[in-house]
Amino acid sequence: MKILTSAQIQELDDYTIAHESIKSIDLMERAAQALSRAIMNSWKTTSPMVVFAGPGNNGGDALAVARILAENGYSIDVYLFNISNKLSENCAINRDRLKNHPKITKFTEVTLNFEPPTLEANTVVIDGLFGAGLNKPLTGGFASLVKYINQSPCKVVSIDMPSGLLPENNTFNVRTNIVKADVTLTLQHKKLSMMMADMQPYIGQVKVLDIQLSEAFTQQIDAKYNIVEEHEVVEKLLTRSEFVHKGDMGHALLVAGSYGMAGAATLATQACLRVGVGKVTTHIPKHLLNILQISVPEAIVSVDPEKEYFTEPVDTDPFDALGIGSGLGQHENSAIAMIAQVRRAQCPIVVDADALNMLGTHRAWMQQLPKNIILTPHPKEFDRLIGNTSADSYERLAKACELAGRLHGFVLLKGHYTALCQPNGKVFFNSTGNGGMATAGCGDVLTGIITGLLARRYRHADACIVGMYLHGLAGDLAAQEMGKESMIAGDIIRWLPQAFKKLQALH
Repeated sequence: MKILTSAQIQELDDYTIAHESIKSIDLMERAAQALSRAIMNSWKTTSPMVVFAGPGNNGGDALAVARILAENGYSIDVYLFNISNKLSENCAINRDRLKNHPKITKFTEVTLNFEPPTLEANTVVIDGLFGAGLNKPLTGGFASLVKYINQSPCKVVSIDMPSGLLPENNTFNVRTNIVKADVTLTLQHKKLSMMMADMQPYIGQVKVLDIQLSEAFTQQIDAKYNIVEEHEVVEKLLTRSEFVHKGDMGHALLVAGSYGMAGAATLATQACLRVGVGKVTTHIPKHLLNILQISVPEAIVSVDPEKEYFTEPVDTDPFDALGIGSGLGQHENSAIAMIAQVRRAQCPIVVDADALNMLGTHRAWMQQLPKNIILTPHPKEFDRLIGNTSADSYERLAKACELAGRLHGFVLLKGHYTALCQPNGKVFFNSTGNGGMATAGCGDVLTGIITGLLARRYRHADACIVGMYLHGLAGDLAAQEMGKESMIAGDIIRWLPQAFKKLQALH
């Protein structure tokens, strides 16, 4: 699913109007019908509704929704803010349709002074002040209205976007002047800001409503940002012949673990095996030998000369992929061995966890990283990697895109919506996963999964996309079975077979 910019959304509207021979006012009515159905599915006619409509097309949507809800038996109070005495054409049409409607409880067109209504706990506010066309922070009376709504106990449903939230970059926005919606009914496509972790308190539950905008235009338009969907992952799955042997399925190398962090090496190894790779060799310090041999008997173990940490790179000629960093520790000797290992490797590489932290303390080494390398940082690891803290999620994502381009590699920025930043500038957000996966070891599992897929000869981008989707899907299946509170990283590994089966059934 593509994420369009506000400019592209306007182009999509214009294209639909031009090529479907539909008037813009009728397209607005189509949107209002979809919005009204979503509201009526969630609230009964006993819920009093207060509609705040702005002067643009978002306000026009809100006025049309008010009329439809009133016709279906809802008690509606409507406030249209026409401070500058300048409404969009469709907003003005819907105002005139609504003005003398017999079923509207109260209609007020605000041109100067405004006495806000009392918003009780059972009141539903329909926020139609400003939508995706907003390009600057709210100020003045609109900012005051937003603060009034936010301090009220009412429920808030925002049309398309919470008013005050910018569709892309909110780094310099005024957060107190953004509506905190309980539900956001967004039209046709999610907006980029909806994928940002720090914007979640404003958007609440997001529902994407299909208003039948041109599919032909959507397919042809070039979008930088995309959301990975199930069918796209299914298309990327490699099939397994009945006549393969383990040598055909790839040999993965994991360099992982240090004294006290045997679990990270174990989890990465188990996950790597579970994605169907033929063989996994895990290189560990001497003290971890018995733990790994007992916990993962299917793995081949390579033992470092040092007892407690990694010191000696492994010859990668026999291997099809390398994953390095899980539980590695940050001893200086390990750091030197790590960069030597990465520089010597002639196979695809995944760098995670402590290997990323080592790069963060030796940033000059970044110039030595090979093309197509895959980095899998969580936000704090990423900030350490680049040497400064990002102001917000959008800025961090922009920096991750810049880093991917500069390295000619892949930066997989982990989070609820994990973002894969590709060297060509494209970004793919993952659509699976849940809060139960916020537990130690989940990143090690992801490293094992992606390394295993690379060893199976998935292309770099496909290994990342399939890997992060499978990782989240296994977490979702585990959460369905046991709930989120008690999940541990090992549960994701245990549910990987079911995740694979679910996707392969669609292949």
